Amino acid sequence: MSSENENAEPAAPEPPEQLALIRETVRRAKVPRAKPRTWRGAALAKELPVARVLVNKGVLHLDQYFDYAVPEELDADAQPGVRVRVRFGAGAHRVREGRREGGGLIDGFLVERRAETDYGGALAALASVVSPEPVLSPETLALARAVADRYAGSLADVLQLAVPPRNGRAEAKPSPEPLPSPPAPEAGSWARYGRGAAFLEALAGGGAPRAVWTALPGPGWPDELARAVAATLGSGRGALVVVPDGRRAARVDAALTALLGDGRHALLTADSGPEKRYREWLAVRRGSVRAVVGTRAAMFAPVRELGLVALWDDGDSSHSDENAPFPHVREVLELRAAHERCGFLLGSTSCTVEAAQLVESGWALPLIADRDQVRRAAPLVRTVGDGELARDEAARAARLPSLAWQTVREGLKSGPVLVQVPRRGYVPRLACEHCRTPARCRHCAGPLQAPDERDLRCAWCGRGAPDWHCAECGSTRLRARVVGARRTAEELGRAFPAVPVRTSGRDHVLDTVPARPAVVVSTPGAEPVADGGYAAALLLDGWAMLGRPDLRAGEDALRRWTDAAALVRGQSEGGTVVIVAEPTLRPVQALVRWDPVGHAQRELAERAELGFPPVSRMASVTGRAEAIAAFVAGAGLPPDVEVLGPVPLPVTDPGRPRRPGDPPVGESWERVLLRVPPGSGAALAAALKSAQAARTARGNTDQVRIRVDPLDIG
Repeated sequence: MSSENENAEPAAPEPPEQLALIRETVRRAKVPRAKPRTWRGAALAKELPVARVLVNKGVLHLDQYFDYAVPEELDADAQPGVRVRVRFGAGAHRVREGRREGGGLIDGFLVERRAETDYGGALAALASVVSPEPVLSPETLALARAVADRYAGSLADVLQLAVPPRNGRAEAKPSPEPLPSPPAPEAGSWARYGRGAAFLEALAGGGAPRAVWTALPGPGWPDELARAVAATLGSGRGALVVVPDGRRAARVDAALTALLGDGRHALLTADSGPEKRYREWLAVRRGSVRAVVGTRAAMFAPVRELGLVALWDDGDSSHSDENAPFPHVREVLELRAAHERCGFLLGSTSCTVEAAQLVESGWALPLIADRDQVRRAAPLVRTVGDGELARDEAARAARLPSLAWQTVREGLKSGPVLVQVPRRGYVPRLACEHCRTPARCRHCAGPLQAPDERDLRCAWCGRGAPDWHCAECGSTRLRARVVGARRTAEELGRAFPAVPVRTSGRDHVLDTVPARPAVVVSTPGAEPVADGGYAAALLLDGWAMLGRPDLRAGEDALRRWTDAAALVRGQSEGGTVVIVAEPTLRPVQALVRWDPVGHAQRELAERAELGFPPVSRMASVTGRAEAIAAFVAGAGLPPDVEVLGPVPLPVTDPGRPRRPGDPPVGESWERVLLRVPPGSGAALAAALKSAQAARTARGNTDQVRIRVDPLDIG
């Protein structure tokens, strides 16, 4: 057989001691020696000739390390943490099992150099070192392994989230020299919170305090986060801040620049572009920068000597990754705080049940302002019941009760007014005006809609429904279940023709608006910041948020209302918020009192009685009925597991974009929930991972999807 390169010079012979070692290993294992697939006859490295590699294969039955030989030519570059390419197939050997898999070249990370291997046969050699830049640190590897184990996922999948794709131009540029540590800042507005000043002092002194921080309403939270980061940098350590989106990352970025100047922190967001983002990430990995502000993927940022991890608004769904194994930023940062013994700060203007549990368990201390501070900072909140809205003459003209109408008129005298609408669009879904039964197509049961006020049509099959009547009560009158932002903006534009009306939503999100009078119609999470604060705010269609069939419906509604109301001026400046929702409901009352912590504590107590998360641990298993029944039966689940279900999943709506985890269009899937008490979560994840690995190893083609700690459990 001819060599791969006829003109290549003959390779140097292997050292005699290395040959003897390989021959003795082969003789004992009684396995015929296999020639390396890509480095035929290549001399091996004289020291530590074995490379332990994690291949970039996310399948669970390959979630382990593989040993490869290190050619002498790659000895200098093949260091732990670098990216490599290997021949994965015949000649690629499984650690401790000696089996061979697949074929072809594949990317991977070199995890460790060793003097010997556990495998009894000859090893394939590393094909190449992609780059000598070490991008995988031991701390990141340990964190990724902990995350994979917690979420029943593979290490390769987690590292796909943790290490960004390589960019050669960014890698070739040197990173700047690190700046000296800045002086510790004054407590500033942190003094408004009970233990706030002490928290900053602990960070500046090299401590690792853990706290759940309920921020006061207003635009000042980015400055307070910046002070916490500056205090940590002053102690000679690094800091990491994760926020839900690029808009809020930009606000924290601006606050840090104003406090510390340029060059002391990196901004890691998707908006930066791949080259700039990778260049910033490398500056962090090389130790040139010790502070990071970013969105979800920044939770794995390799900050040197980490002293603080901070998360803003942990209830935002953006913090839950939609790629396997679906980690949540809050849980990952908790793991980092424990593994790296650093400080932890969880902040929001609201409070999630998980945050309340951290305080109740004693793992973190609360940072809350006293009631006098809250009353001065929060706006006046007034309620309007949905029954009053239905009887109100003004509602028929502009879908606003008289109180809301008056609030808008008064607010426009001194500044902009915010109007929060639960969704974008025009009139996406309709329901019976009398009993509110959703209006559905008689042919396919799809939802009926009247786009741009035209005739009724099905959103799924497109058929018209001119003679629709309610199947429950017989009524022929319809109402919009949720009127979208565009329709609301049109109504308000007709009501206030002399005032500009602006919209902010998914397709066009405003960052800021000036202090001039204007009506700003926004969907939740897209509210722009107003210079000097909004004069007033309307929170419309509260029943639509609270009526979702979800365990977190009340918590999410209160969080969205609180985020919007926090942008309104305080009571002392005349700020007013009107919420259109049933006044007696608990989330509405919590907003009126501005008591998100009390609401979270009561929710936690109720979930503890019922055994719901976060008091228990849950996992969802979805797939075809036969597949999930066989999976659950053979999974070897812990003895204290409780199986809830199966229940059918809704058929995927062809009219909306598909999301990760959706069943294939047209297929009927079911879901099973597995619940275990505290202390058994690790055993449940291990059992699910083992069972899924066995299925993939057998080549089972029936899809079974696993999600540990699912956000939506109905």
